[in-house]
Amino acid sequence: MELAHSLLLNEEALKRIPDAKKPVFIFEWMRFLDKVLVAAQKSDIKEKQKTLVKQLTNQISESPGPPTRKLLARCLAVLFSVGDTFDLFDTINKCNDLIKTKDDSPSYLPTKLTAICCIGAMYEKLGRMVGRSFEETVQLLIKALRNAESQGRCEVMQTLQKVIVGMGSAATGCHKDIYKATKGCMADRVMSVRVAAAQCMYSLVQEASFMTTTELDSVSSLCLRALDGSNYDVRCAVGKLLGHLFATSLIPKQHATGKKKQVTLDYLLDMLSTGFLKANSGFLKSEMLSGAGQVNREIRVGVTHAYVEFVKCMGGTWMERNISSLLKHVLYLLANPKATPTHVDAVYARKCVQFILRTLIGSLLGEKAQIAAAKEISQHIIKAMNAVSPEAMLDSTHAEMISGQHVLVSALHELGCIVQTLGTSASPLVSEPQTGIIDPVVSVLLHPSPSARLAAAWCLRSITIALPSELTPLIDRCMESMEKLRSSPEAVSGYSYAIAALLGGVYKCPLGIPHSKGKKIFSMAEDLLKTATKDSRLSVQKTQCGWLLLGAIMTLGPPVVKHHLPRMLLLWRNAFPKNKQEMDSEKARGDAFTWQVTLEGRAGALCAMDSFIRYCRELVTEDVIRRLIIPLECALTMLQQIPAMIKTHGTQLKASAAMVRLRLYQVMFLLPPDQYEVAYNHVLRELVAEFTLTDNPSNTTTSLLRSMCHVDDSIILGSWLQETDHKPIEDQLQPNSASGSGAIEHDGAALYRRCPANEHIPGPLPLGVNVIDNSVKLFGIVFQHVPHKHRLQMLQHFTECIKHASKSRQQAVQMNIFTAVLCALKCLADSKSGFGHSEVRKAAVQLVLGALNSPSPILRCAAGEALGRIAQVMEDGRFIAELSQYSFDKLNSARDVVTRTGHSLALGCLHRYVGGMGSGQHLNTSVSILLALAQDNTSPVVQVWALHALGLIADSGGPMFRGYIEPTLSLVLNLLLSVPPSNVDVHQCLGKCLSALITSIGPELQSNTNSIAAARLYCLVCCAIMQDHHDSLVQAEAISCLQQLHMFAPRHVNLTTLVPHLCETLNSSHLLLRRAAVACLRQLSQREASEISEHALTLISDKDDPKNRGKIIITETGLEGALFELLDRETDNKLCKDVHDTIISMLHSLAAENLTRWFTLLKDVLAASISDSSSPDANEAGAGDKEEDDDDVAQITIAEKEDTHPSVAPRWPTRVFATDCLQKIISDCESKTVAHFDLAIARDMRETHGKGDYLVLHLTELVRVAFIAATSDSDQLRLAGLATLQKVINNFSMIADPEVPGHVILEQYQAQVGAALRPAFAPNAPSDVTAAACQVCSTWIGSGVAHDLNDLRRVHQLLVSSLEKLKLGRHKASLYSESATTMEKLAVLQAWAEVYIVAIQKEHDHGNTDDKSRSEDDFGEIESQGESLLSLVQPELVSLSKHWLCVLKDQVYLSLPSDYSNSLPNEGGTYYAPDTADTVRPIYKRSWPPILYAVSLWLNECGFGNFPLEYTGGEPPANHASSVTEGPPANMQNEEVNTDRFHLLLGIAVEAMCSPTSIQPLETVNMCLKSVFVLLDKPWPRSRLGKKQTLAVELLNVLHRLLLTRESLATHQLVLDCTKQILRSALENLEEQKVKDSEFKVQSGHQVSLSVFGEGGENGKIEAGQSVVFATLEVCLCGLIRQMPELNPNLPTTGFPLRQMKLSDEACHLVASIINAIAELPGLCSFAGSISILPTILYLTTGVIREAASLSLQSPLQEPITVALETLTTFCACPYVSDPRSCDHWSRLLQSAIATVLDFSKADAEKDKPGIDEKTLLLALSVFLLNCDDDITGNPQLKQGLIEAFQTAWMSKKQSCQINVCAKIDIDISKDGEEKGNALHSSVCPSHY
Repeated sequence: MELAHSLLLNEEALKRIPDAKKPVFIFEWMRFLDKVLVAAQKSDIKEKQKTLVKQLTNQISESPGPPTRKLLARCLAVLFSVGDTFDLFDTINKCNDLIKTKDDSPSYLPTKLTAICCIGAMYEKLGRMVGRSFEETVQLLIKALRNAESQGRCEVMQTLQKVIVGMGSAATGCHKDIYKATKGCMADRVMSVRVAAAQCMYSLVQEASFMTTTELDSVSSLCLRALDGSNYDVRCAVGKLLGHLFATSLIPKQHATGKKKQVTLDYLLDMLSTGFLKANSGFLKSEMLSGAGQVNREIRVGVTHAYVEFVKCMGGTWMERNISSLLKHVLYLLANPKATPTHVDAVYARKCVQFILRTLIGSLLGEKAQIAAAKEISQHIIKAMNAVSPEAMLDSTHAEMISGQHVLVSALHELGCIVQTLGTSASPLVSEPQTGIIDPVVSVLLHPSPSARLAAAWCLRSITIALPSELTPLIDRCMESMEKLRSSPEAVSGYSYAIAALLGGVYKCPLGIPHSKGKKIFSMAEDLLKTATKDSRLSVQKTQCGWLLLGAIMTLGPPVVKHHLPRMLLLWRNAFPKNKQEMDSEKARGDAFTWQVTLEGRAGALCAMDSFIRYCRELVTEDVIRRLIIPLECALTMLQQIPAMIKTHGTQLKASAAMVRLRLYQVMFLLPPDQYEVAYNHVLRELVAEFTLTDNPSNTTTSLLRSMCHVDDSIILGSWLQETDHKPIEDQLQPNSASGSGAIEHDGAALYRRCPANEHIPGPLPLGVNVIDNSVKLFGIVFQHVPHKHRLQMLQHFTECIKHASKSRQQAVQMNIFTAVLCALKCLADSKSGFGHSEVRKAAVQLVLGALNSPSPILRCAAGEALGRIAQVMEDGRFIAELSQYSFDKLNSARDVVTRTGHSLALGCLHRYVGGMGSGQHLNTSVSILLALAQDNTSPVVQVWALHALGLIADSGGPMFRGYIEPTLSLVLNLLLSVPPSNVDVHQCLGKCLSALITSIGPELQSNTNSIAAARLYCLVCCAIMQDHHDSLVQAEAISCLQQLHMFAPRHVNLTTLVPHLCETLNSSHLLLRRAAVACLRQLSQREASEISEHALTLISDKDDPKNRGKIIITETGLEGALFELLDRETDNKLCKDVHDTIISMLHSLAAENLTRWFTLLKDVLAASISDSSSPDANEAGAGDKEEDDDDVAQITIAEKEDTHPSVAPRWPTRVFATDCLQKIISDCESKTVAHFDLAIARDMRETHGKGDYLVLHLTELVRVAFIAATSDSDQLRLAGLATLQKVINNFSMIADPEVPGHVILEQYQAQVGAALRPAFAPNAPSDVTAAACQVCSTWIGSGVAHDLNDLRRVHQLLVSSLEKLKLGRHKASLYSESATTMEKLAVLQAWAEVYIVAIQKEHDHGNTDDKSRSEDDFGEIESQGESLLSLVQPELVSLSKHWLCVLKDQVYLSLPSDYSNSLPNEGGTYYAPDTADTVRPIYKRSWPPILYAVSLWLNECGFGNFPLEYTGGEPPANHASSVTEGPPANMQNEEVNTDRFHLLLGIAVEAMCSPTSIQPLETVNMCLKSVFVLLDKPWPRSRLGKKQTLAVELLNVLHRLLLTRESLATHQLVLDCTKQILRSALENLEEQKVKDSEFKVQSGHQVSLSVFGEGGENGKIEAGQSVVFATLEVCLCGLIRQMPELNPNLPTTGFPLRQMKLSDEACHLVASIINAIAELPGLCSFAGSISILPTILYLTTGVIREAASLSLQSPLQEPITVALETLTTFCACPYVSDPRSCDHWSRLLQSAIATVLDFSKADAEKDKPGIDEKTLLLALSVFLLNCDDDITGNPQLKQGLIEAFQTAWMSKKQSCQINVCAKIDIDISKDGEEKGNALHSSVCPSHY
């Protein structure tokens, strides 16, 4: 194929290749030509143009396929546009001649189509360069249209459109002829022709003025006719045409001639409404106005498209100014009875209206304009409520009420969506009393229509989700109103709906509601149920609402429900008969009304039970289930009596009975099936009767069949429409699907249930469908648990039901049965259960095979899926072979479409579910048959199903399919080159098949073998063909295939063309195509972020260009900016997530190197003004007073002078994401060069290298962006802004300002920081915002940025003001839950604790180093008139300390294991309520560590002295009667108080340090260690610890465990510091005991002997687990071994020498600290105990010398060596050396130590002994010589060793060593006398004597 890459066609090469590959060669040549013509030199083209034109025109007669002819046409057009036009007219004439030819044979058709296509491309590209030749061409095309078949008609329409576009106004004379020709095609029976005609008409509207004047009515009627019987593509195209037509007619062109009357907006809207209300009747105007017949849903959906397109064409500015009239018109479409003749039609019409409003308001209006729209909707709600007459209020069936309720429902739903989208930015909608939206919505709760009441309740829920502060007041308001109006059925119902909806929305409000609300509502619900029987007028409402409220309470979760569970169980038990006798007596009495109330009550009880199981799983224990089963069994028994009951009392009970069945199925589905095993027979009997429609006269079908089929089958089911932007309105047109008929009035429980992520409004399906759906799901669960004989009976029964069903019911019954069977098979496969014996299998296969020949595609698909599932659960090769052979035989013999499609899919499903290994023996036959069927051009349907099955086999075949890749790939390519574009389904299946083939080849696509290279080229060609297809789904498949190719062979995918294509695709109107583009960008950004960013920048264009209005284009901000803009437009969660991932990937790769560009982008997003282009309020004020004509003129003026399509400012979710991106950029820079956080270095780098983009240079933008976010009106954005501000402070607080020495660069931003924090401390600020601001305050104060105390007071005053919140009692009424209050108060206390910690540390640092410079000070100098930071904290300290202690006591209670839950105070803690104990634990976990440290510091500063025990100022922490907050009892002494506090703090710290590593973060452990150290830094707490040796030992054991489990050196150092404090306490306690004993013996006259004091006593036994010395040794040994593993005597040998690594300075200091601790140990022992530990401590001390002075190190470790030598000095001078009872042992052990040190000097490579440094050796020996008696060092052997060591050092000839030797000898002379010193000198240096 490389030979095809030339400017001219290589005809010689073309002749040599096989005929089958010639079309591919031609296409590849033209593809190359298409790229090169634009880039080639004009001279090269002109030189070869004549030959090239000839070669191209010759190809016209070669019958090229659709992709080739399209490419051929483009090449010809480009060739004449870049080259000469000499042959242009000859080429046009040649094409005209080919069109004139009267040959209508199929073989000539491709030639004629190519000629038409070529001439269209030339007219479009060259325009007026073709002269007047277009007139002849147009007439020829119109004439050819008369006898053309569908492809010809479609191609002619497309060519005529291109003539219109290319020629512009020059073709005015032909416009009417084209219009007449197009009119006939608008109602063509072929949908692709209608689409082409609509597109041609669209272009005609732009050029022909008569289209918007004289022909306006005619074109409108034509569009409505085109919508009748249309498909999705036609509706989109016609809707776009109709919208564009009306927009153009409203704003005519300036050069339009004639004085035609200007159409008005009302006239156009009336025309649209006529279509919206159009019935299935004729097209005469009288018929249209009469509205005879049923509503035509296709026309209504198409007109809905037109409404949206019309307003989009007019633009956002126009919509803002006409929002009032637009809302009035659209909403009141529903007031017309023609729109709502039936309930289902009413639901569908509401969906259309809601789609119009949501699409337009959600996408075209900014946040300010949306607020104005919400106010306008609120006014319409008020008008609608005022319009309801008193008669209608009393009669729910009144016509006025029926027509008005739908207006209210749609208005309320849109209002809720607007507010929920705005979030807390919608606060003006509730804060302004005159225009507030809450009162109008609440008023609807009294409307007589249940639909309106339910919609109002849902709207209130949406408002409270957006504005959580309104949740509690609304609940209170509804409860009060319900109490006042409890005699009104509407009030009871409406307010109950509202309360249930509000409770259901609590889970989306992180701050929650007070727990007391749940208790009050529970009592209210109980009261409703108890009083339901007292007033028959309210019985039904009270019963329904009581249970509805109980179900809503269950959504609050276990913390609330667990207290009410016993009462709930009692209510459930009383709702059903207790035994059979009660049931029989109940059946014998009562009338229809009584039974209705009874059934409603039982349905409600079951609904509450369902809610309990769904939302309180933790409480559903085996005991609870056992108690729930009893009422369930009663309900099941009752179901058997319902038919007789309905027969007796009438059909009015049917709905209530169906609701009982629905609730029962829902509850049983959630419970374990084995719990109701005894009732399987009854359950299955009911379920089977339900979905086989045994007692149901209507043909109700399940909505689950499509979802039960595999997701990949959407291509043959058409369910891809579920993945479009128009899903809400297109659903109603789908066959055999109830998905579009969902409405909240179908199930009131939807008010409190979770709403799906992508839906703003819940849409429960109609009751009949819902019952069948739930019966099917329950059947699938139960089926796997029943015996095989029952399975057989059911399958046989299914066959009989289908067989005996009437023709009108058979398909409905069959669909329900197959859904149930599929559900059962899926459950069997998931549980890996067997299917049954041969009889069961035979019955199942018989049932399924019958449906493979069904005329219904969905049934055939279900049958194929079922066959595959049966094979999956059977796992029997023989059975699979039989099924495969059966399908082979059918496919070989049958010729009808139904059989071929059904059995083709059956083969595919068999392979899909058994895999390549399970069906390998049939692979060859399956592929051969399907390849043959795929080439059946006579039946596109067969091709689709065969290709789909082939794709399934390729996808599941694995390596076994490798041999079939080449023929399959060739087939795919040939079909893509030959199948007409109108057969979209075939092209989509070809794309899926290609994707499966690419996956099969996999990573081998990178290789360069001939076969792989050919396959790769074929794949790329296929992708190019699909990319050029007009259908969005085919284009999406092309992008997916290219994405796969990039994954497997990235070098062979051309990003230069792919990335621009993806960027342009972001503007597509098709969701699936945008998803595919963004998913591909996401993958590319993870590998080649830089490349795609550069390629995207090649598309930079002007945002102000009229052609770009409303589009996402690439500007200076690049692809990243376009993606941010896309985020504001998209509502699809999956797409938005991919956009987020793409931006984040690009950020991580590019941001640190391109900070200026990224900051510009993020700043633009965050700083964008929310105010829109015009003032809606002003517009509203003046919009209604003008005449229509004047209004229209004004609109024309605006269109000329203003931007009609302004960009919408970024919405708050996008701004939150931008703020998160900013934080990620800072985090990324932390791991980059240090210049990012050093202003001097950054400036130097920029001046030196001329470039450099460093974070510190953008500090101003960082602070500004954080300020903007922190002060916004969106709470989420405020939280993100505060988090960013804290990150900025943490990273930049220590960066010095090079221009102002002694200051940091953040000082200049103190005002901004204070201003950013101030709004968060407002009285109405949410708790989470205030808590976050407290954290920022403490960070700012602790950072030391503020150089002057007066500057710091701004932020300090905010913290002081927050203390007022602590004075409020826990029982004070709050808007939010108790846990939110806890979070806020603990955040305040934590912030003060952190400030106090910093203040104390600052005081200590200042006291220790008065002259320390600022650069060395960690917290900065804060001085002002002799004051310090501590002086700001001191006034609050007494009160704060009490609060802190209360927090710590709460933490102790909350950290108790669950077994001790009964020990918790009944009234809760100081800052938490008993109901919130579980939810506040994470809050306490975050807060208590700094509070613990602060309290420890406070006690340390007070010295555990006589500080006040009572509160000396302010209020107590809470108005709480607990002794925890009242302070200690009056008779409690200071000593007792101190002891309690000491144990409290120590216990909390020890408990935290004992927690597993995965639970307790390192920061918490370090804080605990610091607290313990500070706590033991005063004599009194050390004395308490010293007196309790077991406590000290336990603490040391905890420290030992920390050394073992934690890796941080800082943690290890803190452990050693605490160990020293414990040793210090033990030593002090020992000294105290000695003094006391000495005083006692002196007084009693006994002899004083202190040597027996200390551990070890007289026998020297040191017991593990009871000895402080032993525990300390464990800590020291572990610490040393962690740093010097060679000290471990049990270190396993690997045979390889250990390479000693040099320790860091921190590690050296740690080792020195350990040795220091070891030096203290002998002082804790008695003379005998010291003998026991001395070998160990000498081994460790000398071992440290060996490792620290090892010759394997580059240089000795000075600090450990120095401390070790000091320790040896201490040991040598120890009193026990001279004690007669221990001197012998000590002497021998010290001699052993000397010998050990001498041995260290002897290097031995074989034994891996490198030796030690000579200087260190001499120092160590000198320590022994100087500090030990002659009895120790005078041993002959030791003396000889000492002399040899000194001799070796002297003989080394190293001057430093000789000097050291002399120094040591001089010291010896001074110590031992001249005689002994000279003797030693002569021994060491004999040559000197």
